[in-house]
Amino acid sequence: MSEQNLAVTNASRQQSTNLLRRDVRFLGNILGEVLVHQGGQELLDIVEHIRESSKSLRAAYKPELFEQFKLTVSSLSPEKRHNVIRAFAIYFQLLNIAEQNHRIRRKRDYERSAGEAVQNGSIESAVRDLKERNIPADAVQEMLQGISLELVMTAHPTEATRRVVQNIHKRIADGMMELDNPSLTHREREKLREKLVNEVLILWQTDEIRDRKPTVIDEVRNGLYYFDETLFEALPSVYEELERCLAKYYPESKWHAPTYLRFGSWIGGDRDGNPSVKAKITWQTLTMHRGLVIRKYEEQLKDLMKLLSFSTSIISISDELEQSIAKDREQIALKNVDLWRNTKEPYRIKLGYMQEKLANTRDESLKGSPMRYNSPQELLEDLYIIDRSLRSHYADYVADTNLSKIIRQVELFGFHLAKLDVRQHSKEHENAMTEILAKMNVTDNYAALSEEEKINLLAKLLADPRPLTSNHLSYSESTRECLDVFETIYRAQHEFGKECIGSYLISMTQGASDMLEVMVFAKEVGLFRKEADGTIACTLQSVPLFETIDDLHAASAIMKKLFELPIYRQAVEACGNLHEIMLGYSDSNKDGGVVPANWELRVAMNEITDVAGKYGVKVKFFHGRGGALGRGGMPLNRSILAQPPHTIGGGIKITEQGEVLSSRYAMQGIAYRSLEQATWALITAARLAKYPEEQPETLTAWEDISRSISETALKKYQDLIFRDPDFMTFFKESTPLAEVGELNIGSRPSKRKNSDSFEDLRAIPWVFAWTQSRYLLPAWYAAGTAFKAYIGNDPEKLETLKTMYVEFPFFRTLIDNLQMALAKADLLIARQYANMVADRTVRDRIFGLIEEEFKLTSELILQITGQEEILDNVPVIQESIRLRNPYVDPLSYLQVQLLTELRAARLKDEDDTELLREVLLTINGIAGGLRNTG
Repeated sequence: MSEQNLAVTNASRQQSTNLLRRDVRFLGNILGEVLVHQGGQELLDIVEHIRESSKSLRAAYKPELFEQFKLTVSSLSPEKRHNVIRAFAIYFQLLNIAEQNHRIRRKRDYERSAGEAVQNGSIESAVRDLKERNIPADAVQEMLQGISLELVMTAHPTEATRRVVQNIHKRIADGMMELDNPSLTHREREKLREKLVNEVLILWQTDEIRDRKPTVIDEVRNGLYYFDETLFEALPSVYEELERCLAKYYPESKWHAPTYLRFGSWIGGDRDGNPSVKAKITWQTLTMHRGLVIRKYEEQLKDLMKLLSFSTSIISISDELEQSIAKDREQIALKNVDLWRNTKEPYRIKLGYMQEKLANTRDESLKGSPMRYNSPQELLEDLYIIDRSLRSHYADYVADTNLSKIIRQVELFGFHLAKLDVRQHSKEHENAMTEILAKMNVTDNYAALSEEEKINLLAKLLADPRPLTSNHLSYSESTRECLDVFETIYRAQHEFGKECIGSYLISMTQGASDMLEVMVFAKEVGLFRKEADGTIACTLQSVPLFETIDDLHAASAIMKKLFELPIYRQAVEACGNLHEIMLGYSDSNKDGGVVPANWELRVAMNEITDVAGKYGVKVKFFHGRGGALGRGGMPLNRSILAQPPHTIGGGIKITEQGEVLSSRYAMQGIAYRSLEQATWALITAARLAKYPEEQPETLTAWEDISRSISETALKKYQDLIFRDPDFMTFFKESTPLAEVGELNIGSRPSKRKNSDSFEDLRAIPWVFAWTQSRYLLPAWYAAGTAFKAYIGNDPEKLETLKTMYVEFPFFRTLIDNLQMALAKADLLIARQYANMVADRTVRDRIFGLIEEEFKLTSELILQITGQEEILDNVPVIQESIRLRNPYVDPLSYLQVQLLTELRAARLKDEDDTELLREVLLTINGIAGGLRNTG
């Protein structure tokens, strides 16, 4: 880059930063006005004083200033304290809106100023790269046919923001976008500012805290919000851009991109540890999915009707369309739609009948009738008739734009909107199977059989067409519910299409029998059938979830055992020789720490892929990543490229959770950019898989080093977490773990059982509590000791790690994730939380271990990367964290004070609902400030 171009780029960046600061200042001033309006000048002065003191402490820590700061915070009256907490929490909400708007502005500015230049990480950059590498069109077509990404929304309790608050955020964001309009008059700007003041006032007077836990159906509605607001439009736009780029760089070929990118959901299907998710809830969820997608199609058809005013006075339609309308007249009685009266506008007449059929699709009593659409394919056929007719009178432009979009939407969303995954704990299936087999006198105690005995029995039952269950027998409530789920899946596939549910996930899969049990239940309702000619029909796949370190070690052997069973191998063949396997990032991290979890996941993927390949099976890995660093969280494009390229041949699934949903998909522009970057990463990964870059000769040695580092980290991590008798006391007393359980942010309990053991604690509250208290311990602990053990006093070994950081993608991703965690952690604040531990000896000893490891890890990361400061490699994020920390700090100090008071009251059997409410407000505020929850 020339000096002149560099100067222009730097000037552009500076201008961009100035615009963000302008927006933050603008919204900050509005919040200041609202604070004065609601609490007087005194409230604003207190907030400003605390903010300035916090900034000063961050700039230069002085013990006397720190004590003065803590005194200011602790001396606030309850009413003022409440308002101060809310002021900082709402400031972060406004800051997040400004940053999201700025991301959209930066992309638009780039596209406006770049001219013919191609943005890095864009779809065009991926396609151009293929062309520049002289990859032919047929090879590109083959690569596109092989890529697949399904993004799966989950209802894990990581989203602390109420829907009503998100709606206010959206209105503020829309208003801020409008401020960028250069054609606004002075009066229009004043009116817009008044509107924004009003919105911030409404936000101030709206309760951020839910008064009850959301129901599962509430969570379903929350998930559907993103389809309704952004995804229904953003997803087709990504496909449209891909086809535009393919046509630009490969004009000699005709392109229709295969359906490679879709959304799925766990919400309403995930029953592991959530007693509220019953079969009837799953059915209601699927009905809501269909209801939304049909409404969206109806809206699209109404828009088309306004557009397609072509008159037979001027044009001639196709005979096919004319016959189709005549057939509709005979078969369809219009009840929901008025007949279009202008007989010379045939497209509008046809679209009226199509709207009627869509409305009737909700009516199950009309199943099979020509009065409704009985499959998405029938709707597509009508759309194709219109498409061909439009092209017959040269209305290609309308067909290529307006009509092609709804065709793509039907291809993507069908009548099910999003594929719903069902998940249940393996123990539930074993319990139900034990009861059923005892009632049928097959075996007295199935659960007591050895794994080998279970496998042999289940394989025999799977091959036997005779049923095991009967509606005339009575079963326990849990067994009846287990059977009801499979019956619901069968019914759903027939009502909503086979695409609606195809995967049944099994938590804590520890043997082949766990998966065979699900297949036997599937056989009971017809989801698995052995036909008279011996062929197998199977429309539901049992998907193992390998979660803990031990489970990951056992995974390839379990899959080998299954592939060797002829009846199971036939079932896989019936599913297209594709097997889905889920890997858990949360529990493996909780179980072994960040370094062993990342290493063992890589090893498991390679081993499973190798085993499957020997049996002619492709694997679709389902990556159960959380939003937070301690649960595998990272940007979507990086999480795709983090996989070894040869392991993505069967496609990828990735969970999208909580704060990830709102930050990626709440706004149209950001949703599009996120999905565009995911497409870029998919195409890049597919290219690397098909045309592997030469691996360095030292790769095997690097993998051996990584394994050694992982083993040391595992021991260090488990010495503290599992083998230190005082650790759980320290954890519970120095974090808001108990109080997090009282924040109504999810329908699912925070523990798998009513138990205080570490094993039964879910990974989500585990990470949430460490994040709130600013330790972020699960995302970095034990890494420093592991690196130090490898390096010792040998400078050459340090040089090896430096080389690995530059040339070994796995190691680089690991180090960069550790950097992010270390940057967001703050042990000065964490020490304040540690002070809540009653036993001073326990507190000082364990906090000392954590502090020592934090310093060691930070030092070694800097040595390995050659940086002066953590996150020097990503200055934008580094600066963002620096700017946010002074505003998060007051909330952290206030949270410690409130937790101390609340716990003291509870020790006296007194409860203070206002104190608890303020604790919960600080939890919301810190979550907003750090942009990570659990």
